[in-house]
Amino acid sequence: MPPSSLSASTPSPTRNRLLAALPPDVFAVLRPRLEPAELVLRDVLHAPGEPIDAIYFPETGYVSMLAYMEDGDAAEVGVAGREGMVGLPVLLGADRDDIEGMVQSAGTALRMDARAFREELDRIPAFRALLLRYALVHFGQVARTAACNGRHHTDQRLARWLLMAHDRAEGDAFPMTHEFLAMMLGVRRSGVTLAAGQLQKAGFIRYERGSIEVTDRPGLESATCECYGIVRRAQDRLLGLPEGSKGVYRH
Repeated sequence: MPPSSLSASTPSPTRNRLLAALPPDVFAVLRPRLEPAELVLRDVLHAPGEPIDAIYFPETGYVSMLAYMEDGDAAEVGVAGREGMVGLPVLLGADRDDIEGMVQSAGTALRMDARAFREELDRIPAFRALLLRYALVHFGQVARTAACNGRHHTDQRLARWLLMAHDRAEGDAFPMTHEFLAMMLGVRRSGVTLAAGQLQKAGFIRYERGSIEVTDRPGLESATCECYGIVRRAQDRLLGLPEGSKGVYRH
């Protein structure tokens, strides 16, 4: 069953866009097995090599998927906000992963126990079908991130990441340090400082005291590479949204 077509004005029982794309009768069946959960900044929802005991459907805030190296360095390989879920390995038949899921922006989520999640996947084909399509879109995001990090300039990659964060943030400003951005992008802090300075000089962002504010969204979109638009369009198609729709994650 295809996802329903949603708009920012359509009332929904959940702010998670993935769950809201389910037919109402399917979501009504799932609702008793979903419980509210807080997403606390820097909390680890699933650690590398550890069993995944719950699935999270963010409603506000977002979660970074981090790949760690032997020396302790990490790089972000994906992000999940209200357009998706955290816990994809369980959907695909595994109980753990080598990737860490860490809360990067505090918020709220609907949480489902991993055992209950497996039961509902078997019981509700429409639920499994939608989440499998989401898995394909998410893995496309991961692949595009790898290609982008290997081929595009730091300022383009930073603009892409800021757009992704802005899509999932509650407002135009969100907490962020250059040190953390360097880890997200897998570059030196000096490279992030230079790239952020260029974007700020152009008037696209304002950076001060560990906070970044998007001041010119169209300008920031003009500064990024094609990777942002490719991933965004795939997510919009998944959710049954018209191409080029605005605010689909933030409202």
